[in-house]
Amino acid sequence: MSKAAEVDTTRPEFDRVIQDIIDYVMHYDVTTSAEAMQTARYDWMDTIGCGLLALNYPACTKMLGPVVPGATMQGSGARVPGTSYELDPVRAAWNIGAMVRWLDFNDTWLAAEWGHPSDNLGAIMALADYQSRSGMREGKPSLNMKDVLIAMVKAHEVQGVIALENSFNRVGLDHVMLVRIASTAVCAHMLGCSRDECMNAVSHAWLDGSSLRTYRHAPNTGSRKSWAAGDASSRGLFLALMAQRGEMGYPSAITAKGWGFQDVSFGGNRLEFSQEYATYTMENILFKISFPAEFHAQTAVEAAIILHPIVRERLDDIDKIVVKTQESAQRIINKVGPLDNPADRDHCLQYMIAIGLIKGDLCADDYEDETANDPRVDALREKMEVSEDRRFSAEYLQADKRAIGNAIQVFFKDGSATDNIVVDYPVGHRRRRDEGIPLLEAKFERNLRGCISQKNARQILEICANQETFENTTVNEMMTLLQV
Repeated sequence: MSKAAEVDTTRPEFDRVIQDIIDYVMHYDVTTSAEAMQTARYDWMDTIGCGLLALNYPACTKMLGPVVPGATMQGSGARVPGTSYELDPVRAAWNIGAMVRWLDFNDTWLAAEWGHPSDNLGAIMALADYQSRSGMREGKPSLNMKDVLIAMVKAHEVQGVIALENSFNRVGLDHVMLVRIASTAVCAHMLGCSRDECMNAVSHAWLDGSSLRTYRHAPNTGSRKSWAAGDASSRGLFLALMAQRGEMGYPSAITAKGWGFQDVSFGGNRLEFSQEYATYTMENILFKISFPAEFHAQTAVEAAIILHPIVRERLDDIDKIVVKTQESAQRIINKVGPLDNPADRDHCLQYMIAIGLIKGDLCADDYEDETANDPRVDALREKMEVSEDRRFSAEYLQADKRAIGNAIQVFFKDGSATDNIVVDYPVGHRRRRDEGIPLLEAKFERNLRGCISQKNARQILEICANQETFENTTVNEMMTLLQV
C-alpha cells in the first residue's frame, strides 16, 4: 500500500512578484519624473473626456448608477463625472471604469500583453473622492489632484511592466486582470494599509485569476468588453478595502505548486520581468487621439484617411486593397464575415479601414447600425487582403520603438494603383507628442463642453492648462465641477 505524500504546511514568504509590486507602490517617488507627471495630467484629461463622451450612448448609460434603484450615498458617496450619481466607492469605480472604456477611446499599452492602464482611474478617482469627502466631514483637507496623478503613474507602471514579457492573451486570459492587480495595489496604499496588508490585498487579486477573452473575439464579440475593465477596477478597490479590514492574504498565490496562478492559469509558465518598476509606462503611454479604434488599427485608419481623397470617387473601380499589419492585429482584429454589433465592428481591422476610405474620418457613431448598413462598407471589406509584415511585428516589440505599423495600397481594375501608404507610429505615440498633445487638448475640450456646463467647463480647462495649478487643485473641487 503506497504512502500518501506529505504536505509541508510551513507558511512561505510572499511571492517576490507581490513584494516587488508593493515595495514599488509604497516607496518609489514617481514625482522625480516631470515627464511622467505631465503625461499623467494629459492622461487624466483624456480619460475623463472619453468617459464624458460615452454618456451620449444609451448602451453605456443604462449600465450606470447603483446596482439597485435607491442604493445611493447622496452627499457622502463618490461622484460619477458627468452625472448626478453619488455612490459607494466600489460601485462608483465600476461606473467610472465602464464610462472611460466604453468607446475604446482611452489610452493603450502594447507589449506581450495589451491593455488600457487608464482603466485604473475608475478605482483611483472613486476612492480619492470618497476619502476626500469623508475626511472633510472630520475637518481634514481634501486630497489634491497631485495625489491622483501619483496613483495613476504607479498603476500604469504595475500594469505596464507586468505586460512587457507576459502574454496572458496567449493562454486565453483577458488583460483586465492587470487592471484589477494594479488597482488593488494603489488603492491599498491610498487607504494607508501596511506593507503586509497591501500584500494581502494583491494576493487576492492574483487569486482571482482572469476572465476569459471570449467576449473580445468572433463569434462572441460583445459589449462586455466595454465594462470589463470597470468591473476589474472596482474589484481591485473592493479587495483593498477587505485587506484594510484585516482579511488575510495568501503568500504563494502565484507560485504554489499545483494550486497557484502560474500552474492553474498560466500554463505552468513562470512570470518573467525584463525591468524594474519606475515611470516607463506613463512616459511611453499611447493615446488614442484621432479615432475610437482598437489600437492595432490606429495607423491603418490614418493610412486609409490619407488615401480617402484619391479613392473616394473610385470606390466601385477598386479591384483589391492590400493591407500589411503586425502579428497582433493579424491575430485579434483580422475579421471576415458578418459583424453583429458595435463592439464587433470596433475590433475589425477591415471595417475600420473601410470607414476611413469612404468617409475620410472615423468616429464612435460609425460603429452603429446606420453606418454599418451602408453596402459600400462590406463591399470594401471583401476586397481586402490582410497579411503580416515581419518588420512591423519586430518593431512592435522593440523597447526603443514600440511601433504599431500598418500599410495600405489600393489597386484599381484598370491596372493602376495608389502609393503604398505606410504609417509606423500613430499620432498618440511618444515619438509624436509635440503633434499629438494639441490634438488631445482639443479632444478633451470637445468632450468636456459636450457634457458639462459651460461655466464649469471653462474652470476645468483653466485648471488643466497648467501643471502646478492642476496638481494643487483639490479632488473635491474637481469632482464638484464635473458633477451635473
